[in-house]
Amino acid sequence: MIGPDGSCGEGLPVDATMGLQLLLVAAGAIGVAAVARRKGWPAPLLLVAAGLLLSPLVPPVPLEPELILYVFLPPLLYSAAFESSYLRLRDVKRTVGLLSVGLVLFTAAAVGTVVHLMLPDLPLALAFALGAIVAPPDAVAAVAVGRRLGLPRRALTVLIGESLFNDATALTLYRVAIGAALGGAVSLWEGLGQFLLAAVGGVMIGLALAFAFAWLFRYTRDSLVENTLMLLIPFAAYLAAESVHASGVIAVVIIGLYLGNRMHLQGFGTRLVSTAVWRVTDFLLEAVVFALIGLQFVTVTEGIIGYGAWEVAGYAAAVLVVTILSRFVWVFTVTSLVRLLSRAESRPPPGQRVVLSWAGMRGVVSLAAAFAIPPDVPARDRALLLFLTFTTVIGTLLIQGTTFPALIRRLGVSSERERYEDRLAEAAAQQAALDAGVAELERLIAQEGEPDEIQAQVIGNLRDKSWRRSLSAWERLGGGTSHGGAETPSALYRRLRRQMLQAERQVFVRLRDERRLDDEVLHEVMAQLDFEEAILERD
Repeated sequence: MIGPDGSCGEGLPVDATMGLQLLLVAAGAIGVAAVARRKGWPAPLLLVAAGLLLSPLVPPVPLEPELILYVFLPPLLYSAAFESSYLRLRDVKRTVGLLSVGLVLFTAAAVGTVVHLMLPDLPLALAFALGAIVAPPDAVAAVAVGRRLGLPRRALTVLIGESLFNDATALTLYRVAIGAALGGAVSLWEGLGQFLLAAVGGVMIGLALAFAFAWLFRYTRDSLVENTLMLLIPFAAYLAAESVHASGVIAVVIIGLYLGNRMHLQGFGTRLVSTAVWRVTDFLLEAVVFALIGLQFVTVTEGIIGYGAWEVAGYAAAVLVVTILSRFVWVFTVTSLVRLLSRAESRPPPGQRVVLSWAGMRGVVSLAAAFAIPPDVPARDRALLLFLTFTTVIGTLLIQGTTFPALIRRLGVSSERERYEDRLAEAAAQQAALDAGVAELERLIAQEGEPDEIQAQVIGNLRDKSWRRSLSAWERLGGGTSHGGAETPSALYRRLRRQMLQAERQVFVRLRDERRLDDEVLHEVMAQLDFEEAILERD
């Protein structure tokens, strides 16, 4: 019970209780995700399954739409866009556009039509609102599995690009449908105008903020300040766009792609810290949102009133089947359209098309949109839409997600050739870069004159380091660890140097424990050793 002072029965304020619930969800989700990482299982699927099992056993954990759309979604979108390749996305722009816009509209229309035929008493606008809600796939689970199993780069790029932009289409269509359901007469042209305004406005705001932050980063040159700003960027872009009824999703994606493409202009410290910051952020947020999906089971099912169990199960199965089949129909159609529109974008092999068609898992954005249906919508209709959304999200995650790895293996869709070509290109590029570095070293030696003994040792070390890096790059073409059953020189060097570093760390810690070295000094020397070990790991 909530008291007159806004507190709950245990004496905690409502906000504190909700905060404690989220903290416990986060802790539990991290534990489940840690198990998944150790076992090599897809963490999103295990988190959803754990949430489903725990939902009847724990107090209801609310999924607040504002929390998802304004707190979780912006950083996840920004991180995905930031790490994406603008050049690769540009190569598949027509495919991505047809999927993120065309497929969303097609799925929404197909689902809306079928739902209206099954439930003629449900307003048509609400039927199409449901179609918009379940239309956009969330590629997090598919990309995680695809990367682990070596899905070809082009297929991964299409999945990532589609997930970056399809939310904007779906959320705009959703707003139009909900507006029509609440009595606002919205014509086709008005809906198209709203979509164009949202898209163009999102692009313009994203570009304006991208240019502003890129200019600012030219003068900061401080890795801590720059990465702190980057944590604020997605929220600033999303809020700025949404405040003028533009697409916050597109604004965040645009600024993420732009700044990610220019990351080479930042200092090495900014890049190192950025990688760590966003990996931790993604891990935490993704773990929480997938756990929250499963934990909504009791909340969603309790709201269904006036329908028989088999009746709603039939509706749920129909929506799920239509959602999955719509993607198959569109993917196999769109690949033919792309081939007609552009010879630059070759049609993927049948195996890749099947994999792309089966990679339509839905996620937390769909569920958040369903929870955001206004209370003005009749409670019975709202509860049904929420239930159908939940079953579609869970169905696609558990059915498609669990069978996705087997499908990839069965069809033999692999990037083994791409990986070999990548290693070959990297080795050649490393060799060219190291040759340029050695040439610059020789120029400096000639410029500065004959070196003394100490300088000669330093120069020799630099030459040896360049030689080891070149050797390591070429060794990776053969696996990187052995040749004829014996360790390669680079592998031997890395193993021995790691053992040396561990011995050095033990000495520093012992001296600290003996009070002969201050903790601050220990942290500095540990950081130096850690950077060296990170370089060894990279090599």
